[in-house]
Amino acid sequence: MASSPSATDQLTKRQCDVFHFIREKIQTRGYGPTVREIGEAFEISSPNGVVCHLKALERKGLISREKNMSRAIQLRAEVEEEVGLPLAGRIAAGVLHEAIGQDERVDFGTMFNRHDHFVLEVTGDSMTEAHIDDGDYVVVKQQDSARPGDIVVAETDDGEATLKYWYPEKNRIRLQPANSTMQPIYVKNAKVRGVVIGVVRKF
Repeated sequence: MASSPSATDQLTKRQCDVFHFIREKIQTRGYGPTVREIGEAFEISSPNGVVCHLKALERKGLISREKNMSRAIQLRAEVEEEVGLPLAGRIAAGVLHEAIGQDERVDFGTMFNRHDHFVLEVTGDSMTEAHIDDGDYVVVKQQDSARPGDIVVAETDDGEATLKYWYPEKNRIRLQPANSTMQPIYVKNAKVRGVVIGVVRKF
C-alpha cells in the first residue's frame, strides 16, 4: 500500500529514500533497521546524521520510534491502515536456515494485532514437543532480549535464523530443540529477534 502523496511530498529526496528503506525492511523481515544499518546503506558515517533523518520522518508522521529498543522504528502512515500482521518469512524449526522475507500479511484479528508483533511460518519438526509443528504460524513479539527457556527467533552471526528454546551458558548459547530425537545447536554468539507469544495452526 503506497503512502499518501501529501506525506511523502514533504520529504527531501534523501528522507524519502530512507523512508522507503525502512518500509522495505519492515515489510520483508518484520522489523525495522537499526541506525547503523541505515548509515551503512546510505553511507552516512555519523549516527547523528541518521537520527536527523529519523526525527524528520517522525515529525512528518511517517514513523514512530520507541526508546531503549535497538530496532524500534515503526511505520505509522501505512501500518496503522493495514489489516493483519506482516508475514516476515519462513523460520526453520530444524537445522539453521536463512530466513526468507515475503511481502504478505496474515490477519489474526485483534488478538495479536500490535505493531511490535510479526508472524513467521514454521518449517521443520524440531519444536513438535512444544506443540509447534511444520506449517504452523508463530506470532512473535519483537524484542532483543529473552529469559532462559523462552522460545525465540534467534539469529547467528552468519545471519542464519532458527526457532528454538533460548539457553545462555557460560561461554556459549544453547539453542535447544523441543524434539528428543534432535541435538541442541551450540553457538558462540546469537541475537534474539523476538519471543514467541502465540501459535496458530491451520487444519
